[in-house]
Amino acid sequence: MATQDTSEVRKLSTADINEKVEGLRKELFDLRFKQATRQLVKTHRFKEARIELAQLLTVQNERIRSNSSS
Repeated sequence: MATQDTSEVRKLSTADINEKVEGLRKELFDLRFKQATRQLVKTHRFKEARIELAQLLTVQNERIRSNSSS
């Protein structure tokens, strides 16, 4: 699963962003749980998921700030 470009993230609706944020947080929890029980195989997914989550949260915060300032 390749990370999305920030311009692609900006094209998503607010509901889609919220859904993806929730899914990534759940995935990160599952990855931490698997790592603790030594069942984790794809360790590179931590970095990918964190970067993707950061992009989504950045766009989400930009939208919140632009709506509150208007």
